Amino acid sequence: MSDYSDIINLPHPEPKKHPRMSRESRAAQFGAFRALTGHEEAISETARHTDLKPELNENKIEQINLQLNMINEKINNNPKVNLTYFLPDERKNGGEIITYCGTVGKLDLYQKSIVFVGGPTIPFEMILDIDGAI
Repeated sequence: MSDYSDIINLPHPEPKKHPRMSRESRAAQFGAFRALTGHEEAISETARHTDLKPELNENKIEQINLQLNMINEKINNNPKVNLTYFLPDERKNGGEIITYCGTVGKLDLYQKSIVFVGGPTIPFEMILDIDGAI
C-alpha cells in the first residue's frame, strides 16, 4: 500500500471536456460485438418442424392421373378443386403439406403442372390428393 499512498485517497478524476457516459450507453456500444451473432436464429431454424413428403402408392398415383385427365376435359368450365400438395422447404430437408382451393386455369402438360387462376402453379409430382366437383 505504501507505493500508492500519494493517490489512494484522491477523488476519481472527472473528464473536463465531455460529460461522463451512462452505464447503459457504455454497454450499448458493445452490443454489436456479440460473440454468438446468429446463434439464436440458427437454433430456431433447427427447431422449426418440417414434414417429409409422403410416398404415394400406385393406386393413388393412378387416381390422381385420372382426376387430372377429367380436369383437362372440363378445363373450359373453370373447375374448382381442393388440391393437397407438398411444398418443399427452401432451407432444410422436408417441407409442408398444403391444401389449396381454387379454380384451375390450365394444365401445363409441357411443364407438367397445374395452374390455378390467380394462385399457385403446382408440379404434378407434388400433388398428394385432388378433391372437388370434377
